[in-house]
Amino acid sequence: MHTFDTQDTLIIVAMVVAYILFTTWISLRLRSRTSEQYMVAARSMPAYIVGILMMSEYIGAKSTVGTAQAAFESGMAASWAVVAAAIGFPLFGLLMARKLYNSGEFTISGFIEKKYGRSTKLMVSIIMIYALLLVNVGNYISGAAAISTVLKINLPVAAFITAIISTLYYVFGGLKSVAYVSVLHTVVKYVGIFIVLGTALSLSGGFSNVSHGLPEHYFTWDGAIGGSKVVAWIVGTAGAIFSTQFIIQAVSSTRSASAARSSTFWAAILCLPISIALGLIGVIAKYLYPSMDSLYAMPVFLQSMSPVLAGVVTISLVASIFVGVSTVALAIASLVVRDFYVPWFKPNADQEFRTTKLIGLVIGFVPLFFVFFVPEILNLSFFTRALRLSITVVALVAIYLPFFATTRGATLGLAASTITTSVWYLLKNPYGIDNMYIALATPALVILIERCLPQPTRAAQAPDTTEVPHAHR
Repeated sequence: MHTFDTQDTLIIVAMVVAYILFTTWISLRLRSRTSEQYMVAARSMPAYIVGILMMSEYIGAKSTVGTAQAAFESGMAASWAVVAAAIGFPLFGLLMARKLYNSGEFTISGFIEKKYGRSTKLMVSIIMIYALLLVNVGNYISGAAAISTVLKINLPVAAFITAIISTLYYVFGGLKSVAYVSVLHTVVKYVGIFIVLGTALSLSGGFSNVSHGLPEHYFTWDGAIGGSKVVAWIVGTAGAIFSTQFIIQAVSSTRSASAARSSTFWAAILCLPISIALGLIGVIAKYLYPSMDSLYAMPVFLQSMSPVLAGVVTISLVASIFVGVSTVALAIASLVVRDFYVPWFKPNADQEFRTTKLIGLVIGFVPLFFVFFVPEILNLSFFTRALRLSITVVALVAIYLPFFATTRGATLGLAASTITTSVWYLLKNPYGIDNMYIALATPALVILIERCLPQPTRAAQAPDTTEVPHAHR
């Protein structure tokens, strides 16, 4: 492994800057000119484009670096972190995509409001904003890990650079341009990950050397992670997909309910090759550099490449950051605008459009306040999915168990789940029980208990299950 000299670093930086300028130009050419284009791309996106967008966001820099990090620590079983998305996307497509699309809503809180009312809607919105802000904390720290490795700068400075570039990038374009540019990002991401894998295999002398040089559990289905946690990952990821705002927003941008469902199958197919590649990269890093900080399990291979290849891989990580930060920040902006700004200030269309971009700009920098306290990033990623899983439980109760769907039960269940799941995560999952199971059980138990209590007046209504003609908003 060698260290990049000044000339090498300049080549990599020049490649990254050229890519940023090129994709920014494309973003400006495709930029949204109305609030509808900014939020849902005027509901005109092909299914495969939306599938690429969802996959590229869900398997962004956080999952890319985080899965390799977890594989370094626990073995190939870390690949389940990405395989879980390949399971969750089709389930979402089969069970909920059409219902959400036909509701005419593009926020999960708006969909929940139709089932439970405004108080539950606001609780959902607050929980989702909280979860997605933490998602971008993970995105920033993951991207900063790669940038700091190449540029030889400290992690906080690299995170600040990541925030500036990615925020300015998505604020220009909105969902319309982000979706189309994500196709290019995804191609670059695939190329970058497999360049890293090829480099890792070359340095190790082949997979057989790695398999003989590491403990046997590194190549079992559950590794050092354990079956309980693997199941929690699958449940949590699938549940989070069902309720995550940027997923709802993405499927709402398709041309029809059938296209919304089809996009989820595209996303699932694209997740599988990357899951295996990231697991292999992590275990090979463990074989080659066993005492290294696990956070650098993927970026460490940059130092063993030519400047040009290192530049391509760095661009692939930057591309992951762009898609991840952009879609998450747009989702947060949508929730803030639709659930708080519009009801309170009642702006006209132009005012709403300008304010949305301004709010998006602020949201891009908020996660920087938390990057100094970030824990192991894959655990952070699954904690945010646990928070979103509780929303899915409430949504599924409204659709499939309407007898239990009350406003008070849903609101109390979500509040209780947010508190218990956060405490459980901060306590590092006591008794070996993953916080994902806490997020799954708490809202269901609260809803059940509330429904069994005597109530002189029932505040909640049976969910509205009527599918309405799709409305352009």
